Amino acid sequence: MATNLALDDQLIEQARVLGKHRTKKAAVTEALEEYIERHRQLEILGLFNSIEYDPGYDYKEQRKLS
Repeated sequence: MATNLALDDQLIEQARVLGKHRTKKAAVTEALEEYIERHRQLEILGLFNSIEYDPGYDYKEQRKLS
């Protein structure tokens, strides 16, 4: 899909050099992948302390059964 965006050339060039990318497209693609990954990680972090568990559960006892 062709997309035409007005992006800051200096930012793209910095990202390209830091990431050792050969093209602007490669730099932008990796930046978007990292952005998506980071936001998915934040969603997972939001689950902490929201899942109920049984305080009487003994994981060591379960290991003995295996």
